[in-house]
Amino acid sequence: MIDPRWVFVSAVLGMAGSVRYAFAIVRGTVRPNLVTWSLWAAVPLIAFSAQLDSGVGLPAVQTLVAGAGPLVVVVTGVCTRRNLARLGAFDLACAVAAGAALGVWLGLGEAAPAVVFAVAADAAAITSWSPAAWAFAAYVLTLSVSLIAIVSGRRRALRYA
Repeated sequence: MIDPRWVFVSAVLGMAGSVRYAFAIVRGTVRPNLVTWSLWAAVPLIAFSAQLDSGVGLPAVQTLVAGAGPLVVVVTGVCTRRNLARLGAFDLACAVAAGAALGVWLGLGEAAPAVVFAVAADAAAITSWSPAAWAFAAYVLTLSVSLIAIVSGRRRALRYA
């Protein structure tokens, strides 16, 4: 099995993509939709809280960063006033799923179904994002390199085991 501390490398790479996007906001080359990015921040943070409640451990770090990264984008967009605020159908679907996650978690006291609803909310949010926005994103490259490194390391570990 891969050392669980690799989650920190993944977290740094994920945050690097968000910080790069935040710099693009400051430069004025992009204008994030604050509604979508706010939901992208809220949903993983809900899931992170549910994971902590369930005692998940180190894997929860990645979920925290998945929410903290978009939160950096939202804060940067608000502070620089270079943003959009459009509420679309997909944003509403994501908000409903996020609300369901909170309702299940707080109402039933069950963290696992809340994480499922949070993942559904995140899936709803990703459908509203234009594939063109991925064109030259640095985090796509870092994600690819990270996955290749992990798979290569895993293959070596299995070969010598």
